[in-house]
Amino acid sequence: MLRRLLHFKQEIILFVVTSLLLLSGLNKAEVNIMEARNFISAREMVQNKEYLLTTLNGEPRYQKPPLPTWLTAASGRIFGFDSLNTLRLPVAAVTFLLVFAFYYCSKLLGLSSKHRFNNALILITSFYIFFAGRDNQWDMYTHSFMLVSIYFLWKVFQNESGGLRNSFFAGLFLGFSILSKGPVSFYALFLPFLISYGIVYRIPFREKRLYLLNMLLSGLTIGLSWYIYVRLKDPEYFRIITAHEASNWRSYEIKPFYYYWNFFIQSGLWAIPSLTALFYPYLKSRVSNQKAYRFAILWTLFTVIFLSLIPEKKVRYLVPSLIPLALTTGFYIEYLINHFNKSMAQREKIWICFSFGIIALIGFIYPFVLMFLLKEGIKEYILLYVVSSILVYICTFLIVNGLIGKNFKKVFYAMIALFTVVVIAVFPMSEKLFLNPDYAPASKVRVIEKQYNVKTYRLSDVAPEIVWDFGKPISLIPQNNSRICLPREKQFGLVVDAGDSTAMKTRLSQYKIERLGRINMNYRKGKKSRLIKDYYLLSKNCSSIKN
Repeated sequence: MLRRLLHFKQEIILFVVTSLLLLSGLNKAEVNIMEARNFISAREMVQNKEYLLTTLNGEPRYQKPPLPTWLTAASGRIFGFDSLNTLRLPVAAVTFLLVFAFYYCSKLLGLSSKHRFNNALILITSFYIFFAGRDNQWDMYTHSFMLVSIYFLWKVFQNESGGLRNSFFAGLFLGFSILSKGPVSFYALFLPFLISYGIVYRIPFREKRLYLLNMLLSGLTIGLSWYIYVRLKDPEYFRIITAHEASNWRSYEIKPFYYYWNFFIQSGLWAIPSLTALFYPYLKSRVSNQKAYRFAILWTLFTVIFLSLIPEKKVRYLVPSLIPLALTTGFYIEYLINHFNKSMAQREKIWICFSFGIIALIGFIYPFVLMFLLKEGIKEYILLYVVSSILVYICTFLIVNGLIGKNFKKVFYAMIALFTVVVIAVFPMSEKLFLNPDYAPASKVRVIEKQYNVKTYRLSDVAPEIVWDFGKPISLIPQNNSRICLPREKQFGLVVDAGDSTAMKTRLSQYKIERLGRINMNYRKGKKSRLIKDYYLLSKNCSSIKN
């Protein structure tokens, strides 16, 4: 038994590190707009027992396919919708899938066990991979499933036994990827892989055409099934939403072509090493497997180019580029582990000491920065603060010692340990950082609603974060030209934009209007107006009123 465990030592260590990074303080991060949309739809799935015609705040929402929401709904149904820890478990689980699929893809590339282990560690400690792995929205699902699809297709290309089975699994996970966020990952991750693999290794399309056909047919059948169902069941809303989404790709968040050229920064800890790894003329003669390195760097660059061609650009869309970037960076790390203690040009040594010495500097100032940010709040976490500072200083010492002693293996693993310690320590303390003294959750207004025994309505859109925290849909009062079709209740609550209270009182002057509270979901210090609403009690029995 022990010998078997030792055989899987790397996988066990990788599992432990990934667990610590993804599960520590999982409930501490605030719910952002995308995550709130997923949580609301999952809750309404369970409440309404409708799992195909997805809704958001009681209204149809077909902008995103439902697989991530199905998994979130399953977690919510089992554990309840009150715990962020359990609601975020599905995205953590799918990130585990990404990390281990990446590990085994490195094996298919012919890399050594230590090299692929290091690659996987680089991936999970890349900032935006780590961040997206704790944020339960759509991106991590679609790219994780696509990488698994690539893994099985890769096995087909390498003539491994079970070609038909592997092509089916490739299609299955392709379908899961489409059911997670449409064709996004097929375009941004799969096609760059296919092109890069074809350039470097050649793809025997003729002899593999039946397997490729099997993959595409099974993948598209699974992936398009929900779209076809919704198109048939609710064609009008589906058409409107599809047109709106297509328009967004051309007219929303438009950025220049070069906007993503600093993509390597999103790898965080590995920003400077990954930039170095992208200098092909420098590294090509230094790596142990030139062909695999050429494939990795092509995959990275094609992914960034494909993403750059789309007018709509957001930082989180860079997640697929960080997957092949981790593979590319791994070749540079392997070179440093093998050659930093041997004859190396002085300028290289200076650059290496600069690149990784920055991390040591960050480790050195860690306790001072925390003390400055937490101020008096540090007393509540004094034990965690002291222990984490000691561990960070040990890691910092090992980094510096490794650089001085030309032992890069020590530097690399000390960096992983430092990152892990900081994550474990900072997330529990994060709720004391940058707190907004005016924070007023929507759940408190729900208490007022129950106190007055009224139902709450809205006149316009309400931020998903507010709806999620409120705990149930907030019904929209319809407006028909000059008329507001008000509810029949003698009393009802009304959520209004903080800046629209005067106009609302003018339009509803026949009602007794009493302000009962304010919602301010700006968890951190900030003044996003969409997260601030006033809550009013309206009293009068009237079904409608003219503008």
